[in-house]
Amino acid sequence: MFVAAAPSYIDLLNKLGGDAAGRALTTVVVNGSGGQYLHWDKLRHLTPPEGLSAEEWWLGIKAKRAAEMRTLPLQGVDGLQFTYGLPDLVLKHLHHIDQRCSGEVAMDEVVTSERQAGQRFLVNSLMEEAIRSSQLEGATTSRRVAKEMLRSGREPRDRSERMIANNYRALQFMREEMRDTLSLDSVLELHRILTEGTLDNPAAAGRLQQPDEERVAVYDRDEEAQPIHRPPPAEQLPERMELLCAFANEDDGGARFIHPVVRAILLHFWLAYDHPFEDGNGRTARILFFWAMQKRGYWLIEYLPISPILRNAPSKYTRAFMETETDGGDTTYFLIHQLETIERALDEHDVYLQRKIAEVRDVERLLQSADGFNHRQLALLTDAVRHPESAYSFNSHATSHRVTHETARSDLSDLAERGLLIQRRKGRRFAFEPAPDLPTRLKESPV
Repeated sequence: MFVAAAPSYIDLLNKLGGDAAGRALTTVVVNGSGGQYLHWDKLRHLTPPEGLSAEEWWLGIKAKRAAEMRTLPLQGVDGLQFTYGLPDLVLKHLHHIDQRCSGEVAMDEVVTSERQAGQRFLVNSLMEEAIRSSQLEGATTSRRVAKEMLRSGREPRDRSERMIANNYRALQFMREEMRDTLSLDSVLELHRILTEGTLDNPAAAGRLQQPDEERVAVYDRDEEAQPIHRPPPAEQLPERMELLCAFANEDDGGARFIHPVVRAILLHFWLAYDHPFEDGNGRTARILFFWAMQKRGYWLIEYLPISPILRNAPSKYTRAFMETETDGGDTTYFLIHQLETIERALDEHDVYLQRKIAEVRDVERLLQSADGFNHRQLALLTDAVRHPESAYSFNSHATSHRVTHETARSDLSDLAERGLLIQRRKGRRFAFEPAPDLPTRLKESPV
């Protein structure tokens, strides 16, 4: 992938001279085209405003952007300070994400009860993220086989399955064991979990690259002749990682406010830019993003697998990095890409919820007209469709419906024989759980 380097503001000012610069600085609208945040590589192919050349147009845009830029405590390999802006496009995305991803969100009772009652929805989301994130980095195991492995708990059979199992463990580690304060030790442990048993050099798991090692570089998947990014020297990594942790831990109520979502995205960018590990940098960066969002109260992010969207359009992910590097360290390009990705994930999540609501109600209508079940079984199946993580026993069923133990046994055993409940032994007793595809089985059931 080729992205033309953007001319710098100073270089253009010197090249164009006073009159041309004056026209550009007084007539140009900041982002040039429909509120988009265009890079020079795209803008140079568009028709500039009347009376201006493409370079004059770009000079005016850069001047107005520069006035609104904020600096990051991150420097490029060449010592250039990274910056970011908050154009209207970014502010709009942040407003939508604040509304949809944190606080109290109005949801249908079907979905609310499912989330409040158990972990199945969350587990499925973490599995999906673990699979797609690993596939983004080269794992070739199919989604079906990967889910079977994670659900059954069987040992991985090859490197691809190991990557997926590790990613799932790392997401659980992030949720349950990483504290609110990020430390280098926790980043290293996260990387160790992610890469254990998958590296050509096993000793590289859970440690930064060393000065005596060949430094990794980032290559375009389609054109591997030249690297598209060379990260900082290994000698600088300990200090740079400490700065990264300090940035992650800054108090939002301090003198410098950075919107929490912006901070989480820039944390992702920072680790990906420094590329401190032999392998697994992308997976580590994405989990740090999830950690930063969760830490600051964006609870819905746990239910939004981001990697499937990135995997479907990897070139856009790469371009966002390259546009930043080829325009003086302006990370706004990466910010916008990630914000758009989050919004798309939210949209897909809404579609899923609506499908879930419709599915539950369809099954409930089906059950109302079914004549192959008694009223107790119908009540249990209705509850099971709404609460797929529930478990039932002979005693609980007998108590709920005020029937004998024998009647309860008959009801549950019949549903298990039809494949609608899964019978499991727990100690000396039996428990009955809804079949994983209960709605589908009910629709196909000849009742």
